[in-house]
Amino acid sequence: MKTKFHLALPCKNIETTKLFYTSILGASQGRQADKWADINLYGNQLTFTEAGSFNFDFRNYRLGNNVLPSFHFGVIIPVDEWGKLYTKLFQSNEEVTTEVTFMEHKIGEHLSFFITDPNGYMIEFKSFKNDEEVFSS
Repeated sequence: MKTKFHLALPCKNIETTKLFYTSILGASQGRQADKWADINLYGNQLTFTEAGSFNFDFRNYRLGNNVLPSFHFGVIIPVDEWGKLYTKLFQSNEEVTTEVTFMEHKIGEHLSFFITDPNGYMIEFKSFKNDEEVFSS
């Protein structure tokens, strides 16, 4: 089944958030009002509502030799799109994690990198070696 997801998140500043997603990541903007906006991220709907500062406990966890953000969201995209985006962001002034291969030589092997948006959200971009293993165990 191919469906889209919707994720609603608080943000610190709606204008800064819109600028990051449209100008830096190349997403398009959908509906909006004074304090909220919809962002089209690879066909998925992110809704940001300006809510000020917020805090989350347990920010990290360990997966093998990597420390990952506990609270993050991501998009799974084809490897060619992943490579273009990684190259574009890595060459920009944005702080991007180095590409990492997770689950190497195992079911679910995938490339990943993370970038932080202006609200402190970590966004993971993944590309699976085999798309059929996205939900395999």
